[in-house]
Amino acid sequence: MAEHWELDEASKRGTFYFRPHRENYLVGTYNPDPNDAPYRPFRLINPDAELSRGELAFQLSFKLKVAEKPANLPVDVWFGYTQRSFWQAGNQEASSPFRETNYQPELMAVVPTNLNLLGLRLRFLNLGLEHQSNGQGSLLSRSWNRVYLQAGLEKDDFEFLVRAWKRFKEDADEDNNPRITDYLGHGDIVGTYRWNGHELSLLMRHNFNTDKGAAQLGWAFPLSERLKGYVQVFSGYGYSLIDYNVSQRILGLGVKVSY
Repeated sequence: MAEHWELDEASKRGTFYFRPHRENYLVGTYNPDPNDAPYRPFRLINPDAELSRGELAFQLSFKLKVAEKPANLPVDVWFGYTQRSFWQAGNQEASSPFRETNYQPELMAVVPTNLNLLGLRLRFLNLGLEHQSNGQGSLLSRSWNRVYLQAGLEKDDFEFLVRAWKRFKEDADEDNNPRITDYLGHGDIVGTYRWNGHELSLLMRHNFNTDKGAAQLGWAFPLSERLKGYVQVFSGYGYSLIDYNVSQRILGLGVKVSY
């Protein structure tokens, strides 16, 4: 965590240097029951354009520090950007379209810490503002905004990111994600275990009021210095933004890149 967020003097690189944020990967996925409901109104144009069960999914994510200890405050300000795209590469009947792309910029204020909390080492607190949308219009438009508080903890080879968020309220006639928190909840937990070049991760989120949520298991194993094989298993709601209210089970296999 110290290197990833430049939490101590030895790891600091100054401002406007690109760093990885979330995972960067390319996987081929299989979904036995793809969600075609949002696209049905457009089937009148091309009745044969059904969704393929297999597609390529890739995530690109980076961050850069825009201010280091402004006004001598013990905080660094970061800008982050994550993009996830879902490409129906083998779906020639539908002209191999990009089914969905999710854009996720965020602004983060990170405070380094060094506290013992229930046997774990609390390494940082992060207050963030986040926008997520799919850049579409009309019936396919999806977007929401939230503020979140995140804590980063570690112990030996284990790392935990615990986050709680609050969605900004939208007018009912402008809300294209009605009741999104019913499905995505009000926070998430990501746990990661590293050993001998392997990384085992688990993302979990759950709304106890609606009993809906999701889990994603990832296993990255070494192939070369900067490249790892990557297996991803997802079950639940919100694999992509347009599928926020549809439960799916998805298997992915590909590669993960570090830099």
